[in-house]
Amino acid sequence: MPVADVYNIEKNKVSEIELNDAVFGAPVNQHCIYEVVKMQMAAKRSGNASTKGRSDVSGGGKKPWRQKGTGRARAGTSRSPIWRGGGIVFGPQPRDYSYKVPKKVRKIALISALSMKVRDDKMVILKDFPMEEIKTKSFKEVVDRFGWKKALFVLDKADIVLEKSSKNINNIKMVRSEGINVYDLLKYDHVVLLEPSVKMIEGALLA
Repeated sequence: MPVADVYNIEKNKVSEIELNDAVFGAPVNQHCIYEVVKMQMAAKRSGNASTKGRSDVSGGGKKPWRQKGTGRARAGTSRSPIWRGGGIVFGPQPRDYSYKVPKKVRKIALISALSMKVRDDKMVILKDFPMEEIKTKSFKEVVDRFGWKKALFVLDKADIVLEKSSKNINNIKMVRSEGINVYDLLKYDHVVLLEPSVKMIEGALLA
């Protein structure tokens, strides 16, 4: 099993932790990563394109002219699709673009993304992140100390002080261990795990 250093917020090494090879040292499956990211991007699509059919367009209740005798083509309503201002035939309607890939594929993709971060030395494990009050400046000092430009923080439990202190800092995101996902792992350069979250992630992915 690979061993990772555990740091405090002063950037001092305080201990070591063993990482499970099956989660943090597995082969990277690029195809599974691609499929899961595509699924996540599809789920983000709003799908709100909409057009009005002939029954949705206002007006057109009166027959434009009599049926016979005018020399013109028959017309029942000015809201017909062949008329200017009429309804649209088979136009786009609001739809849901989301779909699911198999759970096994999602698990392989997440393991691959975590293993890739370890392999590229882009994962940092913190013993804890003690903050007594909500203070963006104090949080920013820690981020600058480690040199994180785009970082994903993975917490083991909800921490209002930490979450609010980081809220106004660009390219910093907080998620709980159960909310970790492939898209975020790839989007952010560094992933920062609080030590208790490591075992929680391993437990979830090896269950």
